[in-house]
Amino acid sequence: MHFDIRRLPITASTNDDAKLAAEVGAAEGLVIWALEQNVGRGRQGRQWESPAGNLYASVVLRPPTARREWGRYSFVAALAIYDCVGGFLPHSLVELKWPNDVLVGGKKISGILLESGEDFLVVGMGLNVLHSPENPLYPATSLSVEQAEIPPLEDILTNILKAFGVWYDRMKAEGFAPVRAAWLARARQGAVRVRLDQGEIHGQFVDLDENGALRLLLADGTEKSITTGDVFFDI
Repeated sequence: MHFDIRRLPITASTNDDAKLAAEVGAAEGLVIWALEQNVGRGRQGRQWESPAGNLYASVVLRPPTARREWGRYSFVAALAIYDCVGGFLPHSLVELKWPNDVLVGGKKISGILLESGEDFLVVGMGLNVLHSPENPLYPATSLSVEQAEIPPLEDILTNILKAFGVWYDRMKAEGFAPVRAAWLARARQGAVRVRLDQGEIHGQFVDLDENGALRLLLADGTEKSITTGDVFFDI
């Protein structure tokens, strides 16, 4: 996969820039990279603090698959960031958390935001490098806090995109199965509570379905598929 990186000193949102570019015909592989965002956001419109020193990038994709399968690309991005962060810190500290987070020592170091248009998908990726802004839902960390040896941001982005291309090409050639298996092998599982719009549900995280929904084993022995929600681990 070829990437065309456009670097910006500051922008409102790399996802918004990528969507605007995609709407006027930008090719798959366009990457909008900003050194700082002033209207960054995460899932469900939440604010994503974006000070200079962290990584903010969005990739334009034009998936050849049905729209119902586009959520799978979140797992491609998560594996790419995992591979990158695992190059700076012990892999034993790095975990993936459904649906779109990367953890280090149980704290959030990265998030992913998918947004789509009629014929394109934008994958936004944020990585805490020098700063770990406060997260109201989940404790955060950064490469700096974890005392990693930190290369230039451009090198970090290059590493993420290289890994993204590998996982993207593999899913294109082999389907979701190897990506799903790799994600599960790196994911934190076990007892969780999931915060939904209508309340919370508790259970055991047992699997992902064929499109990446969380499969939860409930206390009564039944399974429930969760397509959106905030996961917290029961201690």
